[in-house]
Amino acid sequence: MSIRSDYPEPLWIQAVNLINSEIASGVLKPGMRLPPERELCQQLNISRVTLRKALTKLVEDGVLSASHGRGWYVATGAANKEWPNSLESFSETAERMGLTASSEVLRSEVAPASLDEAEELSIAPGTPLFHLERVRLLNNVPIAIDLTRIPAELVPGFTEVNFATDSLYEKLAEAGLELLRADSTIEAREADEYVAKHLVLEVGKPVLVMKQLVVDNTDKPLFTSTIQYSGDRYRLRTFFSRSNALSRTRRGH
Repeated sequence: MSIRSDYPEPLWIQAVNLINSEIASGVLKPGMRLPPERELCQQLNISRVTLRKALTKLVEDGVLSASHGRGWYVATGAANKEWPNSLESFSETAERMGLTASSEVLRSEVAPASLDEAEELSIAPGTPLFHLERVRLLNNVPIAIDLTRIPAELVPGFTEVNFATDSLYEKLAEAGLELLRADSTIEAREADEYVAKHLVLEVGKPVLVMKQLVVDNTDKPLFTSTIQYSGDRYRLRTFFSRSNALSRTRRGH
């Protein structure tokens, strides 16, 4: 486990995420006692005040339980909780992390869909698309460039919205769009001059490019997003587990 002081998210949030991931991956099992606070502080390189804030949050979430004089324990059933892969907005993520989100709008206009855009959204080439491109910031630090494309007929009047302050997801909900899931791919690239300028990077520095196709409950494509994250200011945390059923099957052979 490691915590980075150079990441935008507060240290106590990083500690919460680390402990959650250890539980979700099975390293920490239900009923298991966590190491003593002094040892945890040394492992994570954080103060006891910061650690206590993280542990208290985990108790509030039902992930841990506290036993006076005995320590902190993983709550029964905590490992069975589904790891959150929620589809949330940039603003919602920032709020969950205890950070302040803001945006600089680079583009907000309607333009005809290209062949590639039309194919992605299962629409005819030339269909009017609302294009929204923004620099996304956390605590005034540029984190990503986000380009979203939505069929204009789904979002009438969006060119008049001030997306420097308004939430896209909130406006989509107001327009009656129900987002079910996002199919995503992530790849690493080098920053070109455009990206480097807006993310305050050197040309050639690494960026993480996430492409998303968001659909509704009928699997109808609603919009696509291409988000280019600064490689040294953003990290994606996930885990992979091996199912017990697969393990049992292989042991049987």
